[in-house]
Amino acid sequence: MHAIAAEPRFTITALIAPPEPLVDRGDRLDFIPITGGEVRGDLTGEVVPGGGDWCCTRSDGVVAVEARYLVRTASGGLVDVHNTGVLRPAEDGAAPYFLTTPRFRTVDPALHWLTATVFVGQAHVEGDRVVIEVAELVVRA
Repeated sequence: MHAIAAEPRFTITALIAPPEPLVDRGDRLDFIPITGGEVRGDLTGEVVPGGGDWCCTRSDGVVAVEARYLVRTASGGLVDVHNTGVLRPAEDGAAPYFLTTPRFRTVDPALHWLTATVFVGQAHVEGDRVVIEVAELVVRA
C-alpha cells in the first residue's frame, strides 16, 4: 500500500471585505468579497479583485465555504481558482481553521501542472485576509 503525503507548494493570501448577508433561514449564507491579495511559492502572482467567498453557516456550527476568484501570475498567466471546504468550530480554545480542496483552471501551457494535480489547503483568517497554505497530494511507495 502506498502512502499519501502533502507537499507544500504555495501560499494564497486573499484580502477580504466585511461579509454581506444573503440568506438567514436556519442556515445562514454570507458573501465575502475578495478585494485582492498575493500568491507566493511555486505559483507567484496577485489575486485579482472581484471574486468572492460564499459561506454557509449550518445549524450544527460547521461553516461550508466556496470561493471563486482569479490569480494573475507574475508572468501574466490567468488562473481560475475554485476553492471549497469546511471550517469546524474551534475546540479547547484553539483557533479555527478551514480545510479546503482548491481546483485550478488555466489556458497557460506553463501552468498546466495546476490542472493535473490534486491539492489540499489549510486556511485561517487574519483580520482582513484569509491565508491558505496549499499543498500537492503525492503518493509515496
